[in-house]
Amino acid sequence: MMAHGNHSEPMRRDMQPENPTGDEARDARTFQVADHGVDPTPVPPPATNGRHAAAREDSFTFRDMLVWCGVPIIIVLLLRIFLVGLYTIPSRSMMDTIEPGDRVLTSKLSPGVFSLQRGDVIVFHDPANWLSSEQSSDIVGDYLIKRLIGLPGDVVACEGPGEPVTINGVAINETSYIRPGVDPSSFAFSVTVTEGHVFVMGDNRSNSADSRFHQDDGSNGLVPISDVVGVGVVRYWPLNRIGLLDAHHEVFADVPDGDTSDAAGASQ
Repeated sequence: MMAHGNHSEPMRRDMQPENPTGDEARDARTFQVADHGVDPTPVPPPATNGRHAAAREDSFTFRDMLVWCGVPIIIVLLLRIFLVGLYTIPSRSMMDTIEPGDRVLTSKLSPGVFSLQRGDVIVFHDPANWLSSEQSSDIVGDYLIKRLIGLPGDVVACEGPGEPVTINGVAINETSYIRPGVDPSSFAFSVTVTEGHVFVMGDNRSNSADSRFHQDDGSNGLVPISDVVGVGVVRYWPLNRIGLLDAHHEVFADVPDGDTSDAAGASQ
C-alpha cells in the first residue's frame, strides 16, 4: 500500500488556501503587497510644518507693503488731479450756502464731460483781479467761488433794490439760496453774456464783488468758461455742515435759452 498521503508538494507563493487562517491571511497580504514592490510598513512623511510656517511669516515683504500703501495713494492722486478739487473758503460772499472756513469738494468733469448749468456753484480762476475787491482775499491761490446765473447768450438784468433778477426777460425766485434779508441786487444792471463766458453772483449779494461790480474790467464782468476749474458738489468740513451743494436748477426751469448769435456778436 502506497503511502500517498506522506508526499505533499510545497505550497507555491502565489497559491492561497480557500479559507486561510489569521496568520496565513497576514502572510498572504504581505506577499501580495511585496509582489507589487510596496513596503507594507507605512513611513510617516517628513516634517515640513516648520518650514511652511516660516514661509508664511516671511511672505509679507517690503514690496508688498509698497503695493498696499502705494496703490491707494496713486488712486487718490489721480482722483485729485483729474476728477476732484478741494478748496477752503474764507470769504463771506456765498453765505449762507457756504460759510467762512467751509471746505468744498468740486467735480472737474464740468465744464468738459458735462456742460455748465445755471445755478451751478463754480470755482474759477480770478479773471481780472477780482480778489482785490473781496473783503476776504486770502483764498489759497487765485480762485473764487460763485453761483452761475447766466450762460452764453443770456441777458441778465435787475431793475434795482426790491426787484428780482431776470434772465431773458423771465424773473427768477432766488429765495431758496440767497441770504435771507438780502436784495437780489442793490443796484440796477443789464448784461448780455458773450460767447465763451458766464455771469456769476454770490449768494450773499450785499457782500459779493461778483460780475455786477466788474463791468468795466474789459470783459463786462464776465468769467471765461476756460477759467472755470470745477463745480461744487459737497461741503465736507466742518463735520456739522457736511452736505451737498444744491445747484437749485429748478429755479431756472422756465428760463428760455439765450440768443447765442447775439452772444457771438457781442464778443467780437
